[in-house]
Amino acid sequence: MKRNFDNGIFLSRKCPFCGQYHDVLVDEIDYIAYLSGELIQNAFPYLTADEREIIQTGICSKCWEGMFA
Repeated sequence: MKRNFDNGIFLSRKCPFCGQYHDVLVDEIDYIAYLSGELIQNAFPYLTADEREIIQTGICSKCWEGMFA
């Protein structure tokens, strides 16, 4: 899905297992809503589950699959 935001920001998280940095583009207003307590799936319905996991825990999909294959 293509994302065009007037106030888009990149959230950068380092995976605690592989050490790789991952960036996720979100709308600033949605990020403020998330920080204010909005459920992540409601704040960012346009993100994949993997992208939401990166925001919440920092764990990337490759490491997640390795742990819970």
